[in-house]
Order: sequence, then structure tokens, then C-alpha cells
Amino acid sequence: MRSRGSWKIRIFIGLAIVAFAFIQRCNNKEENPYTGRVQNINMSADQEIAIGLQSAPEMAQQHGGLYPDERMQALVDAVGKKLVNNSIARETPYQYDFHLLADDRTINAFALPGGQCFITYALFKQLNESQLAGVLGHEIGHVIGRHSAERIADSSFWQTLTMGATVGADMGGVVQGIGQNTLLTNGRGDELESDELGVLLMIQSGYDPYQMIEVMKILKAAAGPNRAPEFQSTHPDPENRIQKIKEAIIKYQGR
Repeated sequence: MRSRGSWKIRIFIGLAIVAFAFIQRCNNKEENPYTGRVQNINMSADQEIAIGLQSAPEMAQQHGGLYPDERMQALVDAVGKKLVNNSIARETPYQYDFHLLADDRTINAFALPGGQCFITYALFKQLNESQLAGVLGHEIGHVIGRHSAERIADSSFWQTLTMGATVGADMGGVVQGIGQNTLLTNGRGDELESDELGVLLMIQSGYDPYQMIEVMKILKAAAGPNRAPEFQSTHPDPENRIQKIKEAIIKYQGR
């Protein structure tokens, strides 16, 4: 009897935790004014900015610090600021800063919450100015789309849900697996949304948006023939991204 009573208590606690997770998720819903998409967000723009500023030095250190040539740094900063000042990005509450990293082996670019954007020298050296604008526009798109904040909130939701399922019915592993697959899918959606926003920013700033397609070709070539299949990656296949970019160009070219 004691065992059955203990089991019932565990079920009750588990269900309470699950209910709390869903109530919290519903309360965190808000519409992004720049994308029109309803998101699960549990932090303010000021908190995003603070996280980005706090994390930026460590992220730079992981890539060998900043590139030592100030002229190259100035070019990255100038292109980034041109994109911000001539597009919807200037209306957002974020503090945009653009950093050229010294890493000359890793082809990469990324953005932290709140506006800290990075590109490695390994990628930078392969780009012309318009292609650089495409890369930076994509990273600004991640900031405007609040993708990091959304992933943090989603991860917190699935962690709480997993805890409830584990306490209530030993189903934590199943729920965790579903959560990981959901976050993976969302990650691909983030990339496509950032591509579209990047195209919009390029057009608004006077850059040729078709240069974004050339960036995809560079990324595809850099990945080589052993690239992981799309279903195993957080990034959509470059060919799929190229098609979406073409659709975005048609969508925004007339504006």
C-alpha cells in the first residue's frame, strides 16, 4: 500500500511540474514586431544585451582573439553599421557590434543575444563587400529574430518537462529525445528566417541580395563532400537555403 501511495504522489508531483511548464510557456508568449512570429521568450531585450556583452570576450578568445589589422576590423564595422543604419535593424533596441576574429582556419560567423556579431578571418578573406554584408545581415537577422533567447526559453521548457516526466512516470528519456529533435528543427528554421532577414537588410542597404547566394556556394564548398545530411544538422542544406533566398529576393525586391 505504501508503494502504491508513493507512486500516486510521484504521479501527482510529475503532473504538477508538467502543468507548471505549460503555464509558464503560455505566459511567455509574445509576438516579435519585426518578424510577426509569436515566440516563447523569457527575458527582456536588456537581458539579451547583457548576456551578449558578458559572453563576447570569451567567444573572441576561443577564436584566437580579434584580428590584429585595424583596417580589416574597420571594414567589418563599416559594413555592419551600414546594414543597421539603413534597415529595420535601427528600430530594434539592440546594441550592434561587429568583430573580426583572428581564427584563419574555421569558416564561421555567429551572433550572441543582444547584437554582438562575429566573423572569422577564414571566412572574411573569401568574401567581397556585398558577400560580407550578406553574412553580417544573416547574423543581424539572428539578433532581430531573438533566436538565442527563444532557444534558451525552449530549452528551459523541455528541461522542466523532462523533470516532470521523470518524476511522474520514468518517461524523461523519451521527452528529452522529443525536445532535442524539436530544438534541432527550430534551429534550421532560425537559419532560414535569418537568411530572409539578411536579404531584406541587404536590399534596404543597397547591396546586391544575389551575393547571399554566392555566400551559400562558398559555405557548401567549405563543407566538402562529407557534409552531414540535413536531418543531422542544425543548418539546412545550402541548396535548400539558396532556393529560400531566391524566394526572399522576389518577396522584398519591390519594396
